[in-house]
Formats: sequence, C-alpha cells, structure tokens
Amino acid sequence: MKKIILAAALVVGCMACDPEQITKEDDPIQETSPIEAASPQPTEEITKVSLTAEEAAMVQSGNSLAFKMFPMLQQGGKSFVFSPLSLQYALGMTANGASGKTLDQIVDALGFGTDIDKLNSLCNKLLNELPALDKEVKLQLADAILVNDKYPLLPSFKEKVESTYYAAVENMSFSDPDAVATRINDWASRNTNGLIDKMLDASQISPAALAFLMNALYFKAPWVSEKREPIFDSDFTRNEKFYPGGGSDAIEVPMMSTVESQWWQYADMEDFQVLEIPYANRKFAMYILLPKGEIVDLMADLPSLDWKDILSKIQTREIVLRIPKFETSSSFTLNNALSALGVKDAFTMDARFDHMFQDPEFSAFISQVIQKARIQVAEWGTEAAAVTVVLMCGSAGPDVNPPVPIYFTCDHPFAYLIAERFSGAILFAGAYYGN
Repeated sequence: MKKIILAAALVVGCMACDPEQITKEDDPIQETSPIEAASPQPTEEITKVSLTAEEAAMVQSGNSLAFKMFPMLQQGGKSFVFSPLSLQYALGMTANGASGKTLDQIVDALGFGTDIDKLNSLCNKLLNELPALDKEVKLQLADAILVNDKYPLLPSFKEKVESTYYAAVENMSFSDPDAVATRINDWASRNTNGLIDKMLDASQISPAALAFLMNALYFKAPWVSEKREPIFDSDFTRNEKFYPGGGSDAIEVPMMSTVESQWWQYADMEDFQVLEIPYANRKFAMYILLPKGEIVDLMADLPSLDWKDILSKIQTREIVLRIPKFETSSSFTLNNALSALGVKDAFTMDARFDHMFQDPEFSAFISQVIQKARIQVAEWGTEAAAVTVVLMCGSAGPDVNPPVPIYFTCDHPFAYLIAERFSGAILFAGAYYGN
C-alpha cells in the first residue's frame, strides 16, 4: 500500500512599474531550462523533530489556523480538503517582503505573533527535519521564485528566501504568458511527482507580473499495522449505506474495512470520537474526527478546540475500522477567510510590501488567494495534492476585483487531518460528506 500527499503553493505578483537595471548575477535564465529544486535531501534518519518548548508551542499555535479555517471552507454540503502547511509556506515567504502592520497581520494569522524570525526559523527547521524522520516515508518541501526580469528582487529579500526557504530564485521574460505558464507547470509537475501538472493557464499571467513564489509539498508513505501487513484489502470493500445527515437520505458509498482489528490510538470525547491511523514507521498519521451528532456542530466547535489537549487524551484501544473509499477535489478563494483571521491590510492599498522588489515607487497589495486541492483514499493508501496561489498587484497594475466567495452551512460525517505525530504539525485537513 502506498501513501502520496503533496501540496504546492504559488505567490503571484503583478504590477506595472519602471524596470531596474539587472545585474549580471540576476541575468534572465534560459526558459527551456528547468527550475531546479534546492530543498534538503537528508541521507540519515532522525528520531524526531528537534523542537524547543517555544517551537512546540508555535507549532500548536500554527495548527489553530487549520481548525479556524474548517468552518470557513464549507461548500454547501460538499466534501473538501485543504493544506494549512502549504498556506503557511506561501504566506511565510510573502511575509518576508512585507513590513509594518501588513507583516504583523500575516505572521499573527499564521500563529507566530508578530515575530517573522520565529516563523522563518521554524519553517527552516521543518524543511530540514521533516524529510529525515522516516526512511519509509518520502517527504519533500521545495520552494522556488520565478522573477520577471524587468523587476528584480531586493538582494536582502533574495538572500532571505534562499537561505531560509532554500528557494531557487531565477529570472525570465514575462512577455510570453504561454512560456511562463509552461515553466511554472513544469516545476509543479516535477516537484509533485506529476500529481499537479497544470498550476496556471496563460490567460492568468500578465506581462506586468512581478514574480511567482512557489512551494511544493510531497509526501508518500504506506499504511501500517502491528504485524506490518496491509490493513485494508479490496476484497473487503463493499457498497454500504452512508448517512450524510442534515435530513438527507442515505446514499451508497464503497466502504473499506480493516482485514482484522488493530490496536490504535483512540479517544472518546464529549461530542466526537478521535482515531489515529498510522503510516510507515509511525512518524505520520491520519486522524479521523467522527462526530456523535451532526457534523455541522463539530465544524462550529473546531476553531475553539485545543489539538494538543485532544492528543493528550488518546489511549491504545482495539479498533475495527470501516471508512469510505473516496476522492475529493476542492477550490477556494481564501480572501474572506484570511481577512477574518486578521490579514486585512495586505488586501488593501494600505499594504506594505516594500521589502520584496528593488523598485521603491510602487504600492503592491494581495489581490487574491486561491487554493485548489485533491485527495484520494483507497485500500492502498492516500493520494492528495494542494496548490495555493497568492495574486499580488499594485496601484499601477490591472484592476482586479475577485469575486466574493459564498460559504454555505453544510453537514458531513467526519473531519480528518494528516499530521506529523511528534510535533503535531498538520500537513492536510479536510472533511468527507459522502460525495
């Protein structure tokens, strides 16, 4: 059985301004050459992420972003999936180009107070240590920045993202949108094992775009049982009734069942049950949050839940698991959700992104934040992908007014998380409604 999870994030900049003279060091690259990944490739396995007490608290604080966004991302009763870690890296790199309230609001929304250095330090540690946790798990975080050769980055910003996020910074002409889209899509495909092969269309790319800041997260691991045998078998999968709740009629879904009972971590909370399903050498796991009543009530309560407190209550119990075999695709515009979490100035003309580009005369702001995600859960394991795009424009740029997303109250049978077990860092989160 195999497990594949990945996430990719892009930050898009667009604005018209006078070009600066490009140094020899920043000469445009040949557009036919690939953007090379510069992320760490550990050769030795470590036992756990080396978090200090302060860093562990920051991880838990950062995880609260996932729980706060759950109720904001409901889509009229549809299943959904998203990646808080992908969003953290996309906004983390973006924050290094901001200052003042714009910077503080982004960093605070991610759960790091107003200290960009702490955010950078933790992101760097996770970049180095998450991939080294388990030799049976392939986990890779990659960052890159594709820069319009007319608008070079500030040397200080370039050095920061290269040294902290291992971002490969390259330059090219943005005069041909098809060439830019091809380059971005090629990078996304190569860094997600082909699972995300079309990030942007050429129609989404303006010749006045400033830069694309990209993050890819790739995760692959098998389910694991006590006897190191498969926990699911397709011969045990049957179509069974599924009850979406909210007054909806029962539907039929393919339901997977464990081949035999498993000794797993479990907690019986007041309003829901929690089950931990481990992968490979138990460094990573999927957590199922199964409500006892209507899931809409759990969704409303999630922002106030303490994930560390929940994990402290789990105990080893004998479990017979039945879980649907499913595939979910989602698309979100996250402007309203991020604004509700405190990221306000970044979306207005009061935004200050003066630490990113060499030209000091323009006023840049975030126009749109989009995330698309997909997950498949089957007998062999799980496959998932997420892409986050932050579109940045300026006062002299095109008039972009993104549509306001409509959020519907909806029901579903369970929520789920994919997390690293020691730090508790959440890679993916979602909910399944039976569709």
